[in-house]
Amino acid sequence: QVHLEESGGGSEQSGGSLTLSCATSGYDSNPYCLGWFRQAPGKEREGVAIISRLATTDYLNSVKGRFTISRDNNKKTVSLQMNMLKPEDTAMYYCAATMTNTCLSLLWKAGAGMDYWGKGTLVTISS
Repeated sequence: QVHLEESGGGSEQSGGSLTLSCATSGYDSNPYCLGWFRQAPGKEREGVAIISRLATTDYLNSVKGRFTISRDNNKKTVSLQMNMLKPEDTAMYYCAATMTNTCLSLLWKAGAGMDYWGKGTLVTISS
C-alpha cells in the first residue's frame, strides 16, 4: 500500500524559509506525479506545486519564484523548498501522488485525481 509521510513544517517569520519533505513507500514503480497541496483555515484546498516523473513542474502563481519542488526517484522523496515566506502561506501542507499518466493539470484541480495523500504538516508564518 502506498504511504506518504510529510515532515519539515513548523513556525517561521515572514521572509524566512522552510523545506518540506515527503517520504513515499509501498510501490514498485515511482509515481508518475507528485505534488504539494495546502489548505488554510476556512479556505478550500489548492495546489501549490507539482512535478512529473520526468521532472516537469508547475506552480501556483502566488508561489512562483519563491517555492521549488524537487523529487528524488531513488530515495522516493519529494521536497518543497519554500523561501520568502508570507503569512498567507500559512496552511496545512499535504503531499500527494498518483500513478496515472497525468500530472501538471492536476495542480489546478485542488487535488482531484491524486490517489494517495499524506496526513499533512502544518506551516505557520507570522508577520
